Amino acid sequence: MEKTSVPLAILISGRGSNLRAIAEAATHGQFGAHVAVVVSNRADAKGLQFAREAGLDAVVIPHGAFASRDQFDAAVIDLLRARGVRLVCLTGFMRVLGLRFCATFPNAILNIHPSLLPAFPGEHAVRQAIEHGVKVSGATVHFATADLDSGPIIVQEAVPVRDGDDADALAARILEVEHRLYPEAIRRVVAGGWRVVGRRVLWDRGVSSSGHDG
Repeated sequence: MEKTSVPLAILISGRGSNLRAIAEAATHGQFGAHVAVVVSNRADAKGLQFAREAGLDAVVIPHGAFASRDQFDAAVIDLLRARGVRLVCLTGFMRVLGLRFCATFPNAILNIHPSLLPAFPGEHAVRQAIEHGVKVSGATVHFATADLDSGPIIVQEAVPVRDGDDADALAARILEVEHRLYPEAIRRVVAGGWRVVGRRVLWDRGVSSSGHDG
């Protein structure tokens, strides 16, 4: 692993399928970052097994052991600082981050959501898409803020909704897109050439949103 690569943390609460996609992309040198630590707020998160089998540093910080969200956030912040983390990736992390956490890593916390935000924020986004009868859904990687699913959008990709889709079928196709989109978002963020203006991520002149010279 190159010493100059950006140390990133992956925060999980469940199966960690996007954790696997990010870790594999890092292993194959697809972006200038490496997984410094995997953190779960649940000891039974299935993603922990993959992390340990992959030789990653995997740590459990149970949120129930703390009297408040701020105390939990502080414990995670201390761990990430100790690992030198510069970029945080949320992959199915079922905890809303507080202002203190977001202020510690400004424009350096990424989250993925299974819809074309700002449509269908929060839980059950895929089910909401089916119930509303939309013809196009998708996935969004955005900078996380203390306001749920409302941070500046980095990348999005559309996924058509088929007439025969139920929530499970649509979710499976969106997940395939997520596994490709999240590593690409990390690559773009690490490569630089962007800035946040209001709620928009803007790419510097001469650099397209795909990270290639325009």
